[in-house]
Amino acid sequence: MPAEENPQTPAGEPLRILFRDNDYVAIDKPAGLLVHRSPISRDERFALQTLRDQLGRRVYPVHRLDRATSGVLLFGLSPDAARRLVQQFEQRSVTKRYLAIARGWTNTDDHIDHPVADPDGNGMAQDARTRYRRLATVELPDAVDRYPTTRYTLVEVEPLTGRRQQIRKHFKHISHHLIGDTTHGNGRHNRYFRETFDIRRLLLMSHRLCFTHPLDARLVDIHAPFDADWQKAFELFGLCPSAIEQLTKNAWPDEVKNDGFHDFDGIRG
Repeated sequence: MPAEENPQTPAGEPLRILFRDNDYVAIDKPAGLLVHRSPISRDERFALQTLRDQLGRRVYPVHRLDRATSGVLLFGLSPDAARRLVQQFEQRSVTKRYLAIARGWTNTDDHIDHPVADPDGNGMAQDARTRYRRLATVELPDAVDRYPTTRYTLVEVEPLTGRRQQIRKHFKHISHHLIGDTTHGNGRHNRYFRETFDIRRLLLMSHRLCFTHPLDARLVDIHAPFDADWQKAFELFGLCPSAIEQLTKNAWPDEVKNDGFHDFDGIRG
């Protein structure tokens, strides 16, 4: 895996706890940290084992984040608690909101309905749907591609299904590759961000996770903070973290266009 997707959290550094009660704990997963051990990775640090050691008790994964994606990651503190919340994810009643930076100028808001092959399934393409809205755009005076300037969009994204790397694959499908994505992205733009802004990670984060607590029915709304790379990225759009928080509080459009067509006029980047 290319190094810029996987900056490693220093060994021994505790994970940031975003939420904890008697049943669940949520952390701010750093980019580059695997959720659990994998036979295809030689990493020695994983979110599940690190959190278990940090809390001094077993934890049980409820959902997953890609290795390169940062942000809210939730665990159950018992098998039963985890199972109850897994059911909500399967029923698609959990609100998941991500922030990402894409090359080009996207539509104001849109649906992406395009099958995605999930390695955890049978390898066949499966139904996958994502909606997004544009929060901000910028045009920078640098020729990264074939144009004299380059454009980027800050988007808020809601995956409506849960395929592996779904958001990354969907933005590749509409030719608005995510910055820092060395698997599905655009190498020229990734290199531009590395060399110009010293941002060496995938600019995709799980910003918000909202669910109804399965055991007491209260609403739990968890937000991840913005790290130094994200703050640098926001500055390109002339925005500060508090402005981003305000933009994401605004209501989504009541209806998102879903006619199967995309206006590619803004792809330039």
